[in-house]
Amino acid sequence: MGLNCTNGLAAWLLLVSCTVAADRDWPSWMGPQHDGISTETGWTTNWSDDGLREAWQREIGIGFSSVSIADGRLFTMGHVDGREFLYCLDVTSGKTLWSYDYPCELVNNLHEGGPGATPTIDGEFVYSLGREGQLFCFRAATGELVWKKMLQEDLDVPMPEWGFTSSAYILGNQLILEAGRVVSYDKRTGSKNWQTSTHQAGYGSAALLQDGKRQLLATLDCDALRLTDASNGEELASAEWESPFRTNSTTPIIHGNLIYISSGYNVGCGLFRWTGSELEKVYSNREMRNHFNNSILYKGHLYGFDGNSNLGRVVQLKCMNLETGKVTWEQRGLGCGSLMIADGKLVLLSEKGELVIANASPDSYQELARAPFLTGRCWTVPVLLNSHVYGRNAAGTLRAVALPLR
Repeated sequence: MGLNCTNGLAAWLLLVSCTVAADRDWPSWMGPQHDGISTETGWTTNWSDDGLREAWQREIGIGFSSVSIADGRLFTMGHVDGREFLYCLDVTSGKTLWSYDYPCELVNNLHEGGPGATPTIDGEFVYSLGREGQLFCFRAATGELVWKKMLQEDLDVPMPEWGFTSSAYILGNQLILEAGRVVSYDKRTGSKNWQTSTHQAGYGSAALLQDGKRQLLATLDCDALRLTDASNGEELASAEWESPFRTNSTTPIIHGNLIYISSGYNVGCGLFRWTGSELEKVYSNREMRNHFNNSILYKGHLYGFDGNSNLGRVVQLKCMNLETGKVTWEQRGLGCGSLMIADGKLVLLSEKGELVIANASPDSYQELARAPFLTGRCWTVPVLLNSHVYGRNAAGTLRAVALPLR
């Protein structure tokens, strides 16, 4: 294991970037509200025919970890020659402020492999999870290791077929993971608060359902959708949701007392209502089959990619009414891509690396702009922050481009 830090110029760059972006952050998987939506305005889709201006580009190693950004620091992960790296980069230049690496398997079963979880920033700390279950807490500014856990040993669970990829969810003083058990750690000390019984591990993250004064955790594993009491780890309800290839990988979407889930391999999607005592199925269908990237809920409609990565060109971007499960439009040509929403627009990264902007409208697919962005396989969700888009491919090219301003 090793920590590498730069100093001098890097420290000055860090100080400058902290003053610029202190109140405009994307600190975790799915963003500050855990919904994949940014309200940032001021950027435009009037792109030059020459494409978008590159801010910086660098190599970070194989993987599917997205980026988290806070206080001028960008965190992400990659795999290089048998070791996994957590990087802390200057968001304005892409230069390494510090990094931490450790031995780790590539876990490249039917894909490139490498880390799949996205680092989580919480105040002065950052948390990362490796493919073999290496859970770390660092001081975000310096890279000082605060605590670590090895999930296979600590939870007495086997390594999942596709490795551990749950991004940490912070709830008060708790760090929550789906990892073959739902588990809660004290985020400052790493001491375990509680853990549930074992199940077939899923690959998504936990989501919060507020039930009056009770805080409940919704998780999707490869056996079921579960609701767990966040205060003590008691499982309150479950609904069977098996994957034929043990690949349930999305994070539940919460809307009031409704929970939406989706899986690939022709399993499809389902909407459940928490009644206070049970999970009541509202509907299930095969109109939205998210392989691994989440749909995003915006103004009552879900936007997501229906179909498996191995199906190639037949995967479709769809818009679905949350309450009814009916599809309002569909669009081919983007492959098994990913998306977030910003300023009422879909920010799409196609599987082949094109950056596409379209209106987030349930009426029809309305494309506004398109430009080359990356090459190679692109399955990882991009992030738009402070008029820049940050995205990566599976091979490890991380690129930042500047969007024109109004």
